[in-house]
Amino acid sequence: MHSVVARVTARIIQRSADTRAAYLAGVDAMVGRKPSQDRMGCANLAHAYAALPGADKFKVTVEKVPNIGIVTAYNDMLSAHQPYHSYPAIVRDEAARQGATAQVAGGVPAMCDGVTQGTPGMELSLFSRDTIAMATAVALSHDVFDGALLLGVCDKIVPGLLIGALHYGHLPCVFVPAGPMGTGLSNKDKSKVREQYAQGLVGRDELLKAESAAYHSPGTCTFYGTANSNQMLLEAMGLHVPGAAFAPPGTAEREAFTRQAVRTVLDIGKRGQRFTPIGRLVDERCIVNAMVALLATGGSTNHLIHWVAIARSAGILIDWTDFDDLSSAVPLLARVYPNGDADVNQFQAAGGPPWILRELLNAGFMHPDVGSVNAGGIAAGGRTAPAVSGDESVLRSVSRPFSATGGLRLLQGRLGRAVIKVSAVPDDRHIIEAPARVFDSQEALLAAFSAGEVQQDMVAVVRFQGPQANGMPELHKLTPPLAVLQNQGFKVALVTDGRMSGASGKVPAAIHVTPEAWAGGPLAKVRDGDIVRLDAVAGTLDVLVDEAEWAARPLASCTAPPAIGFGRELFANFRRHAGGAEQGACTWL
Repeated sequence: MHSVVARVTARIIQRSADTRAAYLAGVDAMVGRKPSQDRMGCANLAHAYAALPGADKFKVTVEKVPNIGIVTAYNDMLSAHQPYHSYPAIVRDEAARQGATAQVAGGVPAMCDGVTQGTPGMELSLFSRDTIAMATAVALSHDVFDGALLLGVCDKIVPGLLIGALHYGHLPCVFVPAGPMGTGLSNKDKSKVREQYAQGLVGRDELLKAESAAYHSPGTCTFYGTANSNQMLLEAMGLHVPGAAFAPPGTAEREAFTRQAVRTVLDIGKRGQRFTPIGRLVDERCIVNAMVALLATGGSTNHLIHWVAIARSAGILIDWTDFDDLSSAVPLLARVYPNGDADVNQFQAAGGPPWILRELLNAGFMHPDVGSVNAGGIAAGGRTAPAVSGDESVLRSVSRPFSATGGLRLLQGRLGRAVIKVSAVPDDRHIIEAPARVFDSQEALLAAFSAGEVQQDMVAVVRFQGPQANGMPELHKLTPPLAVLQNQGFKVALVTDGRMSGASGKVPAAIHVTPEAWAGGPLAKVRDGDIVRLDAVAGTLDVLVDEAEWAARPLASCTAPPAIGFGRELFANFRRHAGGAEQGACTWL
């Protein structure tokens, strides 16, 4: 093992000793129970199986065959989740072939951040993760399942499903992806039209035409944002059938992966050959493997929140210093938009996740001796990777990386702790020192841009965007106007306690600033004209104000309108109890 990976893993194990032991004790207590057919009351079982066909009802009650629970994020509005419409029938058919039964245990909500960007609905986005986790728990609460298949792809859906599943850590679980849509208008050309629209150079019709050419069919969006990062991390954790992440929807290959997932969850079930409950599989080494895969591919910044919450669900405590230390050692092996011009289909064609896993395992950056839903372990997928990269502009070996360090950095200083996706930012923009322009909402900054009031070097401070303030929305709508200013030669950066989309890049952005302004964080002290320095080289985020003046300066109050309408009132309790970004923004601790 690489010394940094070994050291960080050991630190996490030590830090998590008590919480992990308590978690595993709970898993073991549940594992020791009798099968549901012998444990539950007859009325309970009759309710559970009432709607099954007669043959399946006989098999599950009399023959006591395994019963698989399906938790699905299907809806036909999200392109990534529309393919799941046909999955339950495929799963039932394959289960029957294997002498088992399967039931849809429940559905979970699945919202699209691409639809809600810049709208009030985005303020429900982050908390939809914990809603999905709770919905997963409700689905599995019937307690008649020998294992679970988890059907989800996108931003908050996979983390929510995984958090929920880890609270049922005694169950074997396999994630079943749906695959990306085909390549349409390139992400680079799409971004160019967005910037032209922000400048008024093209109209709404031209913008809609470009967007529709980019997002055009069933499947995941093709940029390497949060959704596709999810799939990479699940492969690194051994929670997928190896190689399943980016096979296209609606193909024989995709159906074969889905059928293999059914056989796999039966094989790792209590009556299978390799009993592997998810609570034991997801250990400290497994979490580190996911962190390394994220850094090596320049994945989504959202996972510095989500994977903290996921780890905590398994009794494992990680923080941003762990990510930063790993990033100092893990090489960047992939260039996929927004870290490059390629999309995930090109990434897959060049070697995809199997290539990444093989390179990282062979170089000692990942733990090979971890659990996996696959009999061959996480190394199995790497055996299908090509001997050399299919495209060195997209994938490179550890011996010739795009960068010697990973794609994310921790920033800390007088303004708090934040993260920045350095792999998506040109090297000459890694240090920005400029006057602050302070806004209490995304809309206020967009209005100032439209009015021509921000034609200057500036650090745009957009505050009161944290979990407790308004649910920590993504501020992706800010990327085009800030990119325009940067292209005009201004030194521009963003500092915010909100999130940016997993597809954001190009403009340096210190995001997830914690503690957030709403909770009394230092962003609430910043004023227009203060000199702010963002230094991704040194890892600092500071305001250059006299110490005495800074200490005496009062905290500003939020001027943005309250979170009313669009169901935001229903999430008031989530905002009230949300932890900080570095603590995973968990609402259930």
